[in-house]
Amino acid sequence: MSVKHDKNLGTKQKALKINLDRRIYGSFAEIGAGQDTAANFFKAGGASGTIAKTMSAYDMKFSDEIYGPEPSGRYVVESRLMKMIQHEYDLVEQRLAEKRGADSLFFAFANTVVALNYQKSNEGHGWLGLRFQLTPRAPYNDVVIHIKMLDNDSIMQQQALGVIGVNLIYACFYYYKSPETLLLSLMDDLSLDRVQIDMIRIQGPDFKHVDNRLLSLYLVKHGFTEVAMFGPDGQVLQPSEALYKKHILLLRGRLRPITNVHVDMLRNGLKQFKAEPDVDEKKVVMVAELTLQNLRGGEQDINEKDFLDRVDILSSIGQTVMISNYQEYHRLVAFLAKTTRVKIGLVVGVPNLEYIFEESYYQNLPGGILESFSTLFSRNVKLFVYPTIKAGKMFTCQNFELPTNLQPLFSYLICNDKIEDIRDFNEENLRISTDRVLELIKRGEPGWEESVPVEVAEMIKNKCLFGFPCVVFEPKQAARIHQAVGNL
Repeated sequence: MSVKHDKNLGTKQKALKINLDRRIYGSFAEIGAGQDTAANFFKAGGASGTIAKTMSAYDMKFSDEIYGPEPSGRYVVESRLMKMIQHEYDLVEQRLAEKRGADSLFFAFANTVVALNYQKSNEGHGWLGLRFQLTPRAPYNDVVIHIKMLDNDSIMQQQALGVIGVNLIYACFYYYKSPETLLLSLMDDLSLDRVQIDMIRIQGPDFKHVDNRLLSLYLVKHGFTEVAMFGPDGQVLQPSEALYKKHILLLRGRLRPITNVHVDMLRNGLKQFKAEPDVDEKKVVMVAELTLQNLRGGEQDINEKDFLDRVDILSSIGQTVMISNYQEYHRLVAFLAKTTRVKIGLVVGVPNLEYIFEESYYQNLPGGILESFSTLFSRNVKLFVYPTIKAGKMFTCQNFELPTNLQPLFSYLICNDKIEDIRDFNEENLRISTDRVLELIKRGEPGWEESVPVEVAEMIKNKCLFGFPCVVFEPKQAARIHQAVGNL
């Protein structure tokens, strides 16, 4: 549903509009560096019409006494935010439901944030959330976001935090009919060089139609972040939390659809990755990565249904999915290396390896391919290379073709255990063409089923994925058809 987004509405105007809306009433709880959201409402005027209570339990002991301890010992985490929201919202309802519940839209806003420290040796980030009603006495909804604060000054970071807090509250009450507009409005009065939003989750009875996976896509598409993630169950993940201290094994591709080749790459790549002496197999997470470039496929915009089709398939085989705007491998590795200090594995095909060694792709870097490789291979990273067949000939690392000037560099990486062939592969899979499989699926012709896992083939047929020609009936239509057939 289209909702007009007034980009010219400033932070003070938004806070004042909320203050003057006598229905909207609730509490603010801000811990850590997040003291500025409630302050914006006080400064706007008329705050008594909105604020039932505002508080900040800055000391950890005080915070634990109110919200309970965190088993992890970390306070800037989603679990802490949700405890705060639940506690404060429950108090609002307990204390005010009888007095003004029939006419009010209750809310509880919370954030838990760490800003830049005095030494400027950390990264500012935080969790913000709102629990709110859209109808008096109705069940609540939740919107939760995770942000990174990029200003090189703690005061500026706190100011940005106050702005995005006001934007969040305003968006939930005035842009709720359009989740994409809600999302876009979060950056009003801010710029992408000040704040990144790398996770958003919307849930509740008024948002049953919302697919949080699409919102994750929008985060990357609109430049709010370079990376978004969600698990096999479709639940959105905050990338740094999901990959924290994990061994990451990643496969990049169009995956349209995932075929037996991709499954073989993952299975055997994982086996060799786990066998590495510095890998703890209990801490390995496998990730399938879709880049914006692969999602667009040469088109101007992204086909959202096609995106969800791919994700549904990946979820059906238990894959964690990452969406990124990192076309270059060295930028991808630089991001992954920020989230974990342990070993990272990349599963690539020979065509991907050719791309990595193509010098023309690094013309924008002052140091060219060497600058790229200093990032890609200086970390604890290893490439696992799956063979390919071209013109009837199999290519592996053993006969990988390179210009003469790059051969010593490739030999160095092989000798230093940075690149390794995937050994136990199924040669029959090398003849599978993903483009050919997709073409057969779209035409509804037989023969493609043998090239994909059984569960994937069934899902494509049952749900008419990737343009497979079939008719899907709504439940009521299906019931009428079933009854009509039964009466024959």
